[in-house]
Amino acid sequence: MATMTIRISDGKHERLRRLAECQGVSLNKLVDEWASMALAQFDAETRFATRAARGAANRGSALLDKLDRMAGKPRNRSKTR
Repeated sequence: MATMTIRISDGKHERLRRLAECQGVSLNKLVDEWASMALAQFDAETRFATRAARGAANRGSALLDKLDRMAGKPRNRSKTR
């Protein structure tokens, strides 16, 4: 396990500490959860870019359709292309 030190203002640190407290987690856990979400988004974007670079437009459109459905926005991109 690694340790990371960041520099933020005292005010921001206090607000983040209170946010973590309101959510019932430690400040460390709060930041770890944010990092996990950011990495998951980055991984999804990377997978999509890789598929797009290989020219798999149908698979990319299907993935976007799936993401839209998960976000509650039903739309079929594959029919519009």
